[in-house]
Amino acid sequence: MRIGLIAKKLGMTRFFKEDGSNIPVTLIGVEKNYVTRVKEISSKNLKHVQIASGNIKTKKVKKSLRSYFSKLKIEPKKKILEFNVSNDQNLNVGDTIDTSFFKVGQFVDIIGKSNGKGFAGPMKRHNFSGLRASHGVSISHRSHGSTGQCQDPGRTFKGKKMAGQMGNKKVTTHNLEVVEIYNEDGLILIKGAVPGSRGNLLIIRDAIKPKSLMVKVQKEEIVEESSKAQQKAESKEAESKEADQKKNEPKTKEDKK
Repeated sequence: MRIGLIAKKLGMTRFFKEDGSNIPVTLIGVEKNYVTRVKEISSKNLKHVQIASGNIKTKKVKKSLRSYFSKLKIEPKKKILEFNVSNDQNLNVGDTIDTSFFKVGQFVDIIGKSNGKGFAGPMKRHNFSGLRASHGVSISHRSHGSTGQCQDPGRTFKGKKMAGQMGNKKVTTHNLEVVEIYNEDGLILIKGAVPGSRGNLLIIRDAIKPKSLMVKVQKEEIVEESSKAQQKAESKEAESKEADQKKNEPKTKEDKK
């Protein structure tokens, strides 16, 4: 289990490959991430590693944090996060982490806050089909219908899908490919879209669900095996037909002798 990075979404563009094809990518800017605290937990074979990143004016930082960063001899940072890391990771206070932490072709997970879309009804927010657009329904075509039972339990359960605020929530996008890394400029190009708008803070970490990729590989293997099995079955059928034809052929006088 490795540590993650604090990054910033810069926008989207397209990346041209050597064969001339292009793919949509998201530009992610990564400033230096400083390790500010390391706490070992021997019982769980883990470390709590705190990192900080993002430049901010000193006057906008609380006095308690100013003294905290001054003791570490680091300029005040905008964002502070903590990660659970395995004990085999050699990280000490004052170490820096940058774009070289990841490699091209690697799959990562990106955590961010989705775009807020305001108050939305159940059809837009939860993809409900709505009520009938026929006789007997008046003024409530786009409503969600019944939300609870009558006497027992006589209430609406928590978490019921209803109208409400849409977006502006923590979202994790899994298994995104790292297309290119520019260490000098502090840029990482990620294939596809990531949550949030321009300027939003993001967290980049190693993909924790490689099973989804393994499933694809397993499906391809299954398809190959099934095609091979079909070819074998077809060849056996052809051989059996040839044998039947030979048996049914009329015998000549020489064969009788």
